[in-house]
Parts: sequence; structure tokens; C-alpha cells
Amino acid sequence: MSHDRTSMSRPTGDQQPRVLVIVLCYNGVADTVACLESLQHLDYPRADVLIVDNASQDGTSALMRERFPTVRVIETGANLGYAAGNNVGLRYALDHGYDYALLLNNDTIVDSRLVGALVDVAAADARIGVVGPKILYHDRPDVVWSAGGLIDWRRGISAMRGLGTRDAGQFDATLDVDFVTGCALMVRREALCDAGLLDERFGMYYEETEWCVRIARAGWRIVYAPDGKLWHKIKPEQQDWSPRVTYYMARNRLLFLRLTHAPLRAWLHALILQDLRTWLAWRMRRRWRGRAAQRQALRAAWVDFARQRFGMV
Repeated sequence: MSHDRTSMSRPTGDQQPRVLVIVLCYNGVADTVACLESLQHLDYPRADVLIVDNASQDGTSALMRERFPTVRVIETGANLGYAAGNNVGLRYALDHGYDYALLLNNDTIVDSRLVGALVDVAAADARIGVVGPKILYHDRPDVVWSAGGLIDWRRGISAMRGLGTRDAGQFDATLDVDFVTGCALMVRREALCDAGLLDERFGMYYEETEWCVRIARAGWRIVYAPDGKLWHKIKPEQQDWSPRVTYYMARNRLLFLRLTHAPLRAWLHALILQDLRTWLAWRMRRRWRGRAAQRQALRAAWVDFARQRFGMV
């Protein structure tokens, strides 16, 4: 269901909702600095920033405290992964009375209107539990990476709306979606209390998709808000060649299907028509025989799922 955008007067001063922007990082200090510099220009006055440092080894925490003294930094002491790391920030948001928490990747550059635009949409309906912005590629700023996410329950796959298409205004309507990517996801406090935290069994990948399904099944709306924008420094081709990404995506998709009680046809499509066919292609086709590491990662994902070995490995 789409909804036309309407202009509304946002409450002023202390009446505005409090938003905690949670920036999780593991190394990548230059990206984190650039992200925080962009956050300094937000036009929303009641947004605070929290850095959750998953044991970076590049001096991230010390530099954040030096360069951005108003930003709170929490050091986790270990690489907890996306889910557990962000849960540290979400607990902080709950403990300190924030109305919304915005999970934000550290390899992003935000538009100054990002938080205000998301809050405006969320404030329009008290049943909106999650809001996400339009996300564009940093190196191709007119190309869409995500305009919300959709789930194909028949095939057991999730996909970004608009992925790789030129932004010509075709994604400028506010829309109910199946999920919002964890790259930039704002959750309402009440929805978080209803549905609970991110499931730490995922470690990384698919956790925000399962979370959005859980929140939606608790009666909340998941909404894409195009007036909020940011630019993501993602390289899809690097992910395609990463055994680590292959492993977590394959294992966690199966965990996602199990936790959401997906139909049998979704399991058959995911395991046979996608994973097994991919594994065979990597093994038998000459041009892909160099993907031995990815092939091993895919097999390890199946084995670990069967053995119920989850989290960061």
C-alpha cells in the first residue's frame, strides 16, 4: 500500500521525539569519521549519536572521543557481529528513554534531512514500527541501492526494491514494505519492546529481515520513507567474491526460513534451485572453478545450520 507524502508541521523544542543514532563499527575508521561528519549536519535537534565499537584495532574509539566529544562511545571488547553489537546500542536507547533508535552503517554519508524525514513519517501513524530511507550508491549517487525490501515467500528470497536502477523519482512515494535494510533502519521504542531485540543467532545478514517480519507480525507497519536519503559505500562485486559473505548469507537464510515458518516450497527453492545449483556450477563450470573457497563456505553453511551452529563463527 502506498501513501502520498503530505506536509506536516513537526513539533518544536522538547516536544520532538528523541532519536538515538547507533553507528556500529569494526575498524574502517576513515569511513566512521566521514559518517559522523555528515551526522553533524543533521537538521533534527533531538538526535544523539552513539558509537558501538566492536573491538576495532585501528584506534576508532580513541579518535571518535577526540574528534567528536559529544558522541558517546561504547566499546564491546569483542567483535560481536551486527546483531549483538547493535543490541548493545538498542539496550542503551531503551535504558535512556529514547523514542526511536536509528541503526546506521558506518560506511554511509547521510543527508541532513534524514532523521527529520523518518520521524515525520513515523509520527503520521502510531502503528508504524519501522521506517527506512532511500539508499543510493556512494560512488553512483543517482543509482538506487535500496528503496525498501520485499520478501518472496514462494522462493524463500528477499530483495531490495530498485536495486541498481537510476533514481528518476519512481521511488518517491512512501510505501509499506516487507523489511528495511539494517544499513539504515529506524525502530519505534514501543515496537522494539513488543518484538524484542535482534536475534543474535544470525551474527550478520538476514537479522534485520527476520526482525522486520517479527515486528510486522506483532501488528506494526514497516514503511519506506523516500524523503530520508543517504549514500552507501557498498561494492556488490566484492561481496559476490567473499567466502565470508557466502557463508553467512546461506546459513542465515535457512535460519530465517525456519524462524519465520516459511512454506516448504520456499525451502525447496532455497536449498535445491539456488544453493545446490550454485554449488554445482562453481564446481563443474570451468569459468567458476576458481571459486573453491566460496564452494567450501557454502558447504560449511549447510553443515553449521544442520548442527545448529549460529552466531559469529
